[in-house]
Amino acid sequence: MGKPITITEATFEEQVLQSDVPVLIDFWAEWCAPCRMIAPLVEQLAEKYDGKMQVGKVDADTNQNILMDYNIMGIPTLMLFKDGEVAERITGFMPLNVLEPKIARHLD
Repeated sequence: MGKPITITEATFEEQVLQSDVPVLIDFWAEWCAPCRMIAPLVEQLAEKYDGKMQVGKVDADTNQNILMDYNIMGIPTLMLFKDGEVAERITGFMPLNVLEPKIARHLD
């Protein structure tokens, strides 16, 4: 923990839906400029909340089925999963001071 892990369609069920801790997923793509802008913020959250949540990254180009399952139309999209359910959904870039409270309130 402490660093984002790569999650794929093959590992999504086990690493996200069956996780004992909340999991923040960053749906991103290499060509997406806002995705590159939010990536360092996602890494900061991974470090700050190490032990309280896991952070994962899902490549939108290679994991289309997950995007379809969760009706993700735009990236970056961050989704916080808690007990296998979506607790928070954030689409688009936002600064850390706006982003962090949306995540932190689910990590009691």
